[in-house]
Parts: sequence; structure tokens; C-alpha cells
Amino acid sequence: MRLEGRKLWFVGIGGAGLSGYAVLAKAWGAEVAGWDRYETPYLEHVRAAGIPVTVSEAVETGPDDYEPVTSTAYLSECQTQCQAPGRVPKSRAEFLAELVSLQDAIVVSGAHGKTTTAAMIAFALDRAGRDPSFLIGGEIAQLGGNARAGSGWLVVEGDESDRTIEQLRPRIAVVTNVDLDHHAEFSSLAEVEELFERWLAEVPDVVRAEKLPPVDFDLAVPGEHNRRNAAAALAALELAGLAPEEARRHLAEFEGAGRRLELRGEAGGVRVLDDYAHHPAEVRAAIEAVRDGNRVLVLFQPHLYSRTRHLADELGAALATADVAAVTEIYQAREEPVEGVSGKLVVDAVTEARPGMTVGWTPRVEDGARFIARRARPGDVALAMGAGDVDRAVPLMLAELS
Repeated sequence: MRLEGRKLWFVGIGGAGLSGYAVLAKAWGAEVAGWDRYETPYLEHVRAAGIPVTVSEAVETGPDDYEPVTSTAYLSECQTQCQAPGRVPKSRAEFLAELVSLQDAIVVSGAHGKTTTAAMIAFALDRAGRDPSFLIGGEIAQLGGNARAGSGWLVVEGDESDRTIEQLRPRIAVVTNVDLDHHAEFSSLAEVEELFERWLAEVPDVVRAEKLPPVDFDLAVPGEHNRRNAAAALAALELAGLAPEEARRHLAEFEGAGRRLELRGEAGGVRVLDDYAHHPAEVRAAIEAVRDGNRVLVLFQPHLYSRTRHLADELGAALATADVAAVTEIYQAREEPVEGVSGKLVVDAVTEARPGMTVGWTPRVEDGARFIARRARPGDVALAMGAGDVDRAVPLMLAELS
């Protein structure tokens, strides 16, 4: 009951991160409630934990005797609305740093693969009877959600996108890889590397996945990138005290995280998968992972104007490794539109990288779903890909294929 006596109000409680923090805080003894502007799938777990949730258009900052904890998306609004004598809102990062300080922790970070790697570690610890706590930025069906409070290690997915990873002080740190993925925050790869070096200098035990060979045993999840994720998980589990033989056995049983090459259905002989890939390295790895002598058709939704402006050519080259591609308009998320930057930049890059390839400019997700479904044939794999809301294309594809 590490947080007994605390009253916490989560602003943006429906997000992948804050929903998990709220569930853990409740289990650790705090009185918890929160607000979000939208209904999200994560709120099912929040309400199941007995946490009251308010959903409304206007930001709700909670009673004056509650400490506000706010997601990055609502931080500026909360800083003006949550202020009262003795009531200063905590950012998501500040609260996560507090949680990590309360229990022996393993923090997994890096540009790509951190959700899957963190989930692998938590899953293996769970199956080994070590009763882990975990906070992961995706649904893990085999663990019943994205968060849990246990008595063992706390496994956390850390984020470098806003530099907040530097505030965390775990016993074990895992870096899956270092890449320039957040162009609105970092001006160069060297700047990202410097951030990680500063952070890792404060951590007792460090796993650098890029220095490890991929595992050589069979996994339930496809792709070379997942063999590298498993290698990082295996190294962290050994540092956490799990015997290598037992860790390998459990890692082989791991079936994946939500929206990470997640098979969502099959219709007309076409398998339809959902994937979170939004960076060129991830796009290329996902296409390679599902290609097994079959055609691969991709509906891609670019994520963020800054990323699209800087990586359009690389995204186009990665998508050109598919057989058919369609590209939607950019999912703007936290950014404002940038003049002259649209998903059409990626379409043009695909056609330049591979002239003659079948590629469609389909600004609406619905149009992209139809474009892909109408060009698919039995034996193909269709991928809905991106970090925004492109997953809503999956039922549309399946219906069109039926």
C-alpha cells in the first residue's frame, strides 16, 4: 500500500500510459478518479479496477483535495486550470518517476520495440511465478491488459520522445535501439544518443540490445526484429534472477502485444493484420516479418507532421518493399498542421522508389481500406499500419473482403 492516504485525479485517464498508472496507484492504496475527453478501450480496465471516470468535452480537474496528474496532451490546460494553493499538477513523467522509485524496476526504452520487449519481460516473470507489476503502452492479452500491481519487479515502458526517460531511476535499464524518431524534440541522432548516455550512467545494470545477437530459438511472434526484442528481454530476465533456460521457455510462449502484427481476422482467403509501425525501420521490419512467399498489401497512415516532413523519402522506400500500398492523410496527434506537408509526400516517395508499383493516395482511412481490399486476393496479407487510428480500417477491410 505504497500510496495509502493519497488522493489522485488523472487528467487524460483514458490514455495508454495514464490508464495504467491509475490502475497501479489504486492497487497501491491511493484513492483514484479521473477524466478524459473520449471513451477509449483502456477505460474498460480502469473502471474494472473500481476507478470512477468522467468523460466530457471540457477538462475536469477534480476536487480541490485531489492531486492532479496530467497526461502530456492536457498539460498546458491543466497548468492553468488545476492551479490552487498547494495544488500543483504533476506531469505524467513526474508521477511515473515516483512509481519507479517505489519498487525495484526494469525500464525498457528505445525508438523501436519497447512495448513488445517490456511485454516479453513481464510475461516471462508472470509465468515464472514472480508476480510482476507492469506498465506497458499496449494491450497484452496473455496478461489481461496493459497494467497490473504485483509484489515482484515493476516492468515499465519508458519514453524518450519528450526526454522524460532521464527522470527514471530503475535497477535495470533496457535500450532496444537508438534512432531519431521525434523530430519536433531532437535536432539530430547525436542528441538522442546523448540523452540515453546520461540516463544510463545513473542505472546500475544496463542491457544494450543492439550489441546482442538475435535469439536462436523459436518464437510465437514473427520477424527478425522480434528475435532481437527477445534477446533484450532474455538479458534483462537474467539480470532479474531468472534462469536462462526458464526464461527461454516462457519467451517462446509469448504471443505478442496489441497492434504489433496482431492478426485481426481472415476473409476471402486474406489475412488482415493491425500494426503500430510508424517509422521507416518499423515499416520495413513489419513487411519483412509477414512476407512468407505471399503478397503483402499495406494501408499506411503517417503519424505527425514533423515526422512525415523529415522521413517521407525513407517511409516511401520502406513501403516500396510491399506489393501494394495505400497512404492516408497524416494523423496529426499533438501537432498542428504544417503547410505543404501531407501524406501525398509519402505517396510520391513510394512511386519514386519503385516506379510502376500499385500505390494509392487515399486521404480517408475508409477509402484506403477499400483500395487495399479490392486489390487483395486469396493468400495475401493485408496490413493496416500506423500509430494513429488506422486500426479502424480493419473491420472495413474484412467486410469488403467477405
